[in-house]
Parts: sequence; structure tokens; C-alpha cells
Amino acid sequence: MTFDPDVVRFSLMRQSFMRTLGAEVVSVEPGRVVLALPFRDDLCQQNGFLHAGVVTSVADSACGYAALTLMPPDSDVLSVGFTVNLLAPAAGARIRATGTVVRAGRTLTVCSGEVVAVEADGTQRPVALMQATMIRRPAAPDG
Repeated sequence: MTFDPDVVRFSLMRQSFMRTLGAEVVSVEPGRVVLALPFRDDLCQQNGFLHAGVVTSVADSACGYAALTLMPPDSDVLSVGFTVNLLAPAAGARIRATGTVVRAGRTLTVCSGEVVAVEADGTQRPVALMQATMIRRPAAPDG
């Protein structure tokens, strides 16, 4: 089964929340998706760090799309549950989330997510780890 990376790109564009965050697709491979977003003051909490909800959301989407890459073409994906460990305050020029499939089943897929802060000079610092379970469901008729 060959997965079309544009499926992830088009789906991400349809997510108004991810558009609001400024998330974009960096790379798509079978079982692995990388998303990134710019660090913005309007997405920060009171101490100037990226809000944990933003960090969690981009990791969740990266994991969900990684799962989708291994599902049949008539599939869509939803989160069933996840656990997040926040390792350090999120600050930098960009935030990058990588979702990787650990085990793909017919219905449930387990993924790991890693979020790093990327400085302007390219230096990276881990800020969060996620373990997520995704469920396959039929794609909506409109796409």
C-alpha cells in the first residue's frame, strides 16, 4: 500500500485549529510525520513559554497523521487517548513535533510523539514526549 503525502497536507489545511496555530507539514513517510509551527507570543502562557495545550495539540496531530499513513485509503483517524510528559519549557524559534507509529493494528494504532524546540541556530532541545493511541474510522464522504 502506497500512501499519498498530500492526504496529510490537505487534511491539516482543513483543521482550523492547526491553521490557527500556524502548523505546517515538514515531512511525511509511512509511519512517521513531522509537523512544525513558529514560536509566537500569542500562543504562550503567562511566563512566556509556549502553552502546554499547544505543545500537546501539535504532538497529537503528528501522531494521528503518522497513524493515518499506515491505514487504508478510505480511512480517517481519531485520538483515543494519550499521555504527555512535559520535559522542559517550550521556547525557541520553532517547535517541531514528530509522530512515529510504534504498532499499527487494524483498528488501533499506538504512536510515540516527540516535541523539540528549535533555536534560530538549529540547536534542538526536547520539550515533550507523548504516547498516543489512535483509532481508524471510515473517512467522511466529503473527504
